[in-house]
Amino acid sequence: MPPHTAHAAQLCIEALNTAGQSDGSPLYAVMTMANTLEFSRQAWVIRGQSRSRRVGNWPSWFARNTAEKPMLYLHSAASSAQLCALSDETAQRGILCNDIENHPSAWPKGTQPSVPLWLAAHPHCTPYDPACAAEARAIVLAGLRTLYVDGQPGFYYLALHDQDTTRHLSAQDREDALKGMYPIQRGRTGAVRLLGAGRAFEEVVQAAQLLEQDWQVTAQLWSCPSYTRLAREAAAAARWNRLHPLAPKRSCHLRDCLAGNAAPVVAVTGYPQAIVDQVAGYVDAQFVALGAGSVQAAAPSRYWIVVSALRALADEGRVDAEHVRSAMSRYHLH
Repeated sequence: MPPHTAHAAQLCIEALNTAGQSDGSPLYAVMTMANTLEFSRQAWVIRGQSRSRRVGNWPSWFARNTAEKPMLYLHSAASSAQLCALSDETAQRGILCNDIENHPSAWPKGTQPSVPLWLAAHPHCTPYDPACAAEARAIVLAGLRTLYVDGQPGFYYLALHDQDTTRHLSAQDREDALKGMYPIQRGRTGAVRLLGAGRAFEEVVQAAQLLEQDWQVTAQLWSCPSYTRLAREAAAAARWNRLHPLAPKRSCHLRDCLAGNAAPVVAVTGYPQAIVDQVAGYVDAQFVALGAGSVQAAAPSRYWIVVSALRALADEGRVDAEHVRSAMSRYHLH
């Protein structure tokens, strides 16, 4: 990475750290960061709706015949074709932030089903679905450091929702969030483990409360900003282990997080279930994947998450199977 670019990125990081954290939603956090970066003049902040900064003008106005600058691109893309064109125009560099799920749409999270599959399959894309402002902030800062200070190739993608969720993350939480998942309460155990991403994580939190309140079942909560990153690292570790059968086995963040516990895992996303299915083969416990279309057209509600958790526990004889029938009736899911 050219020294000028790395220096500009470092100044961006310092400006954001000086500005401090902002509560609210992931969308609000990123918009606030964009304003700070724009004021610093050390980064290109591109707002997709701006007529003066059409993507078709890139890279002539972006490069200015000088070294690369960090780029934060704010846009609304509903299709994989739009994202493909955008990534091509930006030479697959930068931090792309999509707020489409805040617009009226019949599609889960506002995007066509091809979008999450495109994100997961794109080798240069690191996709995230932050649940809170603190996660979004940590991801943008990491993107600036990874792409422009360390000079690694590729681009970051953030799906941004506008639901206020205030959560303060420790340094360890931020580090683990970037790897794909972190516990909401470190040290807490539970009869079942509930994983969630993005806006769907709030339903996971509510499901945990219902499980304890209505069924006396404790749950361990994990926020998973990137199922795709978890799956990629797990697949890379599995491949290395196959190629080096005589060497000590490599682990991965997913297995490290879920190790030492046989409790069932219920993983939830607002995207179609295929996004969560990516990690299924690397979970050494009973695994239930829930996404848009799994039990209802939209993301699964807290009630379906509760029923799925009870069904998983009943399958292992940990709760009475009658609980499942009672929950279906209680929550009017018939």
